[in-house]
Amino acid sequence: MTVYETEGGCIVIDAGIAFPRDEHLGVDLILPDMTYLKGRDDILAVVITHGHEDHVGGLPYLLREVKVKEIIATRLTLGLLKSKLDEHGLSRASELREAKPGESIKTGPFTLDFIRVAHSIPDAVAIVVETAAGRVLHTGDYKIDHTPVDGQGTDVGALATLGNKGVDLLLGDSTNAERPGYTGSEKLVGEAFRQIIPTREGRILVASFASNLHRMQQAIDIAVEVGRKVAVVGRSMRKNLNIATNLGYLEIPAGTIIKPADIYLYEPDQVLILCTGSQGEPMSALTRIAYDDHSTVRVERGDTVIISAKPVPGNELRVHDSINRLARAGAEVLHQDIADVHVSGHACREELRLMLALTRPKAVMPIHGEFRMLEAHAGLARDAGVRADQIIVGDNGTVVELSRSGVRVTGEIETGMTFVDGLGVGDIGDVALRDRRHLSEDGVLIIVATLSLRSSEPPLAPELIARGFAGTDALIEELREEAARILEECLEDGVDEIKLLQEHLHDGVGQLVYDRTRRRPMILPVVVEV
Repeated sequence: MTVYETEGGCIVIDAGIAFPRDEHLGVDLILPDMTYLKGRDDILAVVITHGHEDHVGGLPYLLREVKVKEIIATRLTLGLLKSKLDEHGLSRASELREAKPGESIKTGPFTLDFIRVAHSIPDAVAIVVETAAGRVLHTGDYKIDHTPVDGQGTDVGALATLGNKGVDLLLGDSTNAERPGYTGSEKLVGEAFRQIIPTREGRILVASFASNLHRMQQAIDIAVEVGRKVAVVGRSMRKNLNIATNLGYLEIPAGTIIKPADIYLYEPDQVLILCTGSQGEPMSALTRIAYDDHSTVRVERGDTVIISAKPVPGNELRVHDSINRLARAGAEVLHQDIADVHVSGHACREELRLMLALTRPKAVMPIHGEFRMLEAHAGLARDAGVRADQIIVGDNGTVVELSRSGVRVTGEIETGMTFVDGLGVGDIGDVALRDRRHLSEDGVLIIVATLSLRSSEPPLAPELIARGFAGTDALIEELREEAARILEECLEDGVDEIKLLQEHLHDGVGQLVYDRTRRRPMILPVVVEV
């Protein structure tokens, strides 16, 4: 999410989400911190470069917080957005405006031009933002694909023309800035499919991102050629396929698509299954199939599974686990390490150099990547002749000022991450995550003590409830006796305030547990007065 601000209003380019890592226990999605935008009435538009979740997934949450006059995007991106906003009950929140590559749109003090770029989803664009302060090129995600599946490659001519006009600041995709050479064409994956699919006799499953329409089209085309029916498994993939087909971005012959429940009406060599789950997501179609937990699809000996995606960093173990499960079931699993079944959608170093050579920017700000990738992109900019003081490697929240004299960092705004957990947005904080990590590591011990301060009878022996704590019966009994001793000792010393009793139980039992096990479970003393 990038905010462009000048006198007369501001625009937002992209509003994405991130996915939780292992340390974000129980978190479903991660949003950017939108505090800076809350309460403002001068947000003229949200402009979307393409339809991937890390660029559009946060839009419904943004629209709940602020009023936005219009959302500007290309035709397919708008189609995907309409479905997303309908799900969130926000279909009337903002006006939707279609942008076409090659045209200009004026909104307040901003003039926006759109340049077609190739990516792993159709209708991706780079955005030229022109104001009185200068001309900015925001590339979005792109690669230079000279043989795209739909014939719509990156418009190199438009980029060169823009370079002749002059680019004051380039904000460029840095995802593959460390990788040498060029990114392979999407058609390479189609050629791999063409070699693999006709030679297999069992069922074939192709797992990819639900948004990778070009890959779905290539798999469907080859399935039709060899006489296979196609079943689509996974809600997001079915939804995207329907939207893209209705808008004319996918061409599927009538009678090709069958329901997942009908696949066993056909011989194994007559079926190809497109499914989600290339990242090993716990509830995704491929993961459930791998664990033999899917309602309609089972993998059998002789089947072939093609995982046509690269694991996102952090997902490798889950993906490898799915591969092992599928192999154990008898399937042959093909992935990018052993077959050419995936190419990236992002530009490698030589393509980044080409972008710099075509546009000849006066200043460069690498975006979209980890910090080491941003630094690698900055190095390419220095090699291209951009002055060191006109290269900005910023963090989230960095405020960069563009004027006729160049760029400079002028400050920083409050930023960070907002966690989505179920229906809660922003109610999970660092303390809750710390407690969840604590519980996941050593478990929890609950001490329930009942006492009557009006009776002269000694208190009842406390109960001890253990969850996730690996302790023997003998240790649990010892801890129960320790809790009873502490409780009796406190009452004898006249300590009968509930909070103090809880504190003594927590510290005493916690110390004994550590002495015996070197573990620190979460200890929750509950003292009930009757």
